[in-house]
Amino acid sequence: MPGESIANFLALLLTALTMTAMPPARAQQANPAGAPVALTLPQAVAMALQHSHKLALARLSVQDGQQQRRVAQAHFYPKLSNESSVLHITALEGVVIPAGALSSGTSAGPIPTETLRIDQGADTTYTSGTGLLQPITQLFKIHAGVKAADADLRSAQLTEQDAEDGIALEVHQLYYSCLIEETQETAAQEAVHAAQISVQEAGQAVQHGRLLTNVELGSQANLLDKQQTVLVSKLQLDDLTLKLDDLLGLPLGTKLALSPGDLGTPPQLPSRADAMNTVLEQSPSVLEAKQNVKKAQAGVAAARDAYIPDITGIARYSYQSGLPFFTHNFGTFGASFTYTLFDGGAREANLHDAHIKLSMAQTQLAQVENDVRIELSSAYDKEEQLQQLVNVASMALKAHEDTLRIQQQRVTVRAALPSAEATAESDVAAARVNLLNARLGLYLAQNNIARLLGERPE
Repeated sequence: MPGESIANFLALLLTALTMTAMPPARAQQANPAGAPVALTLPQAVAMALQHSHKLALARLSVQDGQQQRRVAQAHFYPKLSNESSVLHITALEGVVIPAGALSSGTSAGPIPTETLRIDQGADTTYTSGTGLLQPITQLFKIHAGVKAADADLRSAQLTEQDAEDGIALEVHQLYYSCLIEETQETAAQEAVHAAQISVQEAGQAVQHGRLLTNVELGSQANLLDKQQTVLVSKLQLDDLTLKLDDLLGLPLGTKLALSPGDLGTPPQLPSRADAMNTVLEQSPSVLEAKQNVKKAQAGVAAARDAYIPDITGIARYSYQSGLPFFTHNFGTFGASFTYTLFDGGAREANLHDAHIKLSMAQTQLAQVENDVRIELSSAYDKEEQLQQLVNVASMALKAHEDTLRIQQQRVTVRAALPSAEATAESDVAAARVNLLNARLGLYLAQNNIARLLGERPE
């Protein structure tokens, strides 16, 4: 039959195109023999937090900030150091006493009787000194440096927290997307089943002369479209599974058995007004921008303190052997004063630059606050729209279920063809997909609002 030939040709063409579009690398990574890994949403979040390289880098940044703060604080304390040396001198200075220099006008004769040379010191000298240096006026600049290090550390901690929240939200997105795609695939298979029944009914009607051949060809084309939808859904699910495997640290191609009944508890969100009032105090991005302002303020203080002279307290205990006119053990105490009289305007330029950076940080803070307000308002708008969408999708599902029940009754009394019941079942499956998509979208919007308020999606 010509219609069957065209249908077979279309089926072969679709199969060839599907095999051509299949990525070769994915075929190597797939592991169809492996059993699916059962995974709940909380388990997925925990695995992602454990294996995320991004989070590991954020935690290392926090450790780096802690060590930098320790380095800055160490400058408050005295610096104790030892300096020792061994030196060989090629020539020594001596004391010369001419003959008779000590016996002028005496009867004892010249004293000394001949010129004497008394060398001072030794050819090889040994020195060792342990000194203590205590900064005094430099403490102002050190304090500014510690404040800057504190701001960097706090920024790193906020970045770590935001990375954790972001990873948890990304897991929710991929987990929900996989569940939606699985349900979409099931609905597409229901649509294929309904289309197959329609093709059979159209073929029988053409054989009995009740329909023309073009109607049968249309049914077959519709079946191919539904089959293509199933294949596309499988490819999309495969892509999402690979991304989720990578995020969880699992081998690529690991099949996952997700739990649609364990989607976590939706966060308890404050009202829009309360959230707008508290977001500037809880948002990680705003808090990080505030830390940048504090760091810039510390930079201004350090640039201003550069005009203060450096006064350092000194205490040193020394030992020597071989140096003239020094006892073996002696101590020195005092202070040193250092002040730069002229530096070509470098200190003034540094101070102006510090004020510019402070203005930039303050401007950036104001921009971040505006962005967060806008993003939070948009997130609440989306959450309200998705609430309405869930209600509409629920009513649509109920309507399709009622239609299915009516079609089942009509098929039972032979008032409708079996394809009508199969089509109604396909519509119910599609409505369930829409409802699940709306519900998961609502959960995701609520979790996004929680992240903006500094809370981790659970």
